[in-house]
Amino acid sequence: MKSFSIACALAASPAVAQDAQDTQRAVHWQAGYTGEGAAVVDGGLARTGAYAGQLMLGADVDLNRLAGWKGGRLHVAFVNRHGDNLSEDGIGNSTSVQEIYGAQNSRLTLFTLEQSLFEDRLVLEGGRTVANISFLGSPLCQYFQNNAACGNPTFVFKTSNFTWWPASSWGAHAKAWLTPNIYAHVGVYEVNPERSRDSDHGFDWDTHGSTGVDVPFALGYRTDAATDPYPRMYEIGGWYDEADYNDPLRDETGAPAVVSGAPYAVRNGRSGVFARFEQRVWKPESEGERGLTVFGAVLAATSGETLETDFQQLGFVLKGPLASRPSDSLSFVASRQAYSDAALENLRLARAGAGGVGTPAADQIMVELGYGLQVTPAVRVQPNLHYIVNPDQLNAPARRVDLPDAVVIGVRLDIDLAGALDLNR
Repeated sequence: MKSFSIACALAASPAVAQDAQDTQRAVHWQAGYTGEGAAVVDGGLARTGAYAGQLMLGADVDLNRLAGWKGGRLHVAFVNRHGDNLSEDGIGNSTSVQEIYGAQNSRLTLFTLEQSLFEDRLVLEGGRTVANISFLGSPLCQYFQNNAACGNPTFVFKTSNFTWWPASSWGAHAKAWLTPNIYAHVGVYEVNPERSRDSDHGFDWDTHGSTGVDVPFALGYRTDAATDPYPRMYEIGGWYDEADYNDPLRDETGAPAVVSGAPYAVRNGRSGVFARFEQRVWKPESEGERGLTVFGAVLAATSGETLETDFQQLGFVLKGPLASRPSDSLSFVASRQAYSDAALENLRLARAGAGGVGTPAADQIMVELGYGLQVTPAVRVQPNLHYIVNPDQLNAPARRVDLPDAVVIGVRLDIDLAGALDLNR
């Protein structure tokens, strides 16, 4: 009865109804679910399957419309992650084919204030956040499932303390548009290993446990479909990781830790560089989103003792492969991770200590081919096929023999809950 009275009052008062409508327009709701299933059908560690999922609820609030704060926005997101990791249970490597896996819990992931200045030529944002939604990410991520390419090149997480969704900590970034198409971008993010634990809920904002900061930076050129029939993005940049990390081979005395039995030495300070691009190269029609976009990235370590030395990635996304299915997609990506001499020596010694012989392969190659079916405007289903050459043993250094190449079948489900429920009408 109470809700009926409130509804009647709103209907009877045009001013109140208009205020409510303005408030609603100030809040853009976000809600979505992503599920990723995968199974080993040949090679790897074991023939088994796994499923992981993520439910995300959030909002972007226009503070100008809501409270007269010109250029201000509030971003909030809550995430629940659940499920299992096929890489651990079936493939045996350390790079997942379910990019949605990690930090398995319900938590506050994003709580930031954004301020636009100088007619949006400078954008500042800070609060509880992660580096990988602002740096080295791409909208093309949604067309892939393996974690070598989505949501960011996995190399940056193997060679730095780059913070990742949904394990938030303190962070801030600034993006300045030097021209309508050229930008400079820099950020600084707290590194706190406690925030990535499965038990973390995102509401502990203490800096206890912090080990330093990670500083990414980039200079880029970008166009969009509104002004360019062939939208493109070219970017160069890097990062400096000032936080603590473990040496991949040696203890504090300089001896191999796997032989001495002492803890791996704690180091501080490492860095890397990257170059990447996205370019639409073909479109069958003058209007619409159908077309072929190619993309690629090269990353390399420049200082510190790292697990990997370099990374290469190349792929494409074809939107609307059939004229009768303009919202479907065909996608392909291949990536290569190369290991450092120190990491390979650590693996060799660990294998020898367990009674094995030889040194594991010096790199890992991951390939994914997928087809996305847009079932409804709010539901997309994407079967995919993966081939992993030389599955790494970074998570199992005492494995005595190499694992065979792995063939994995998967399927990704994306549901736009906000669109399906018409939350932003």
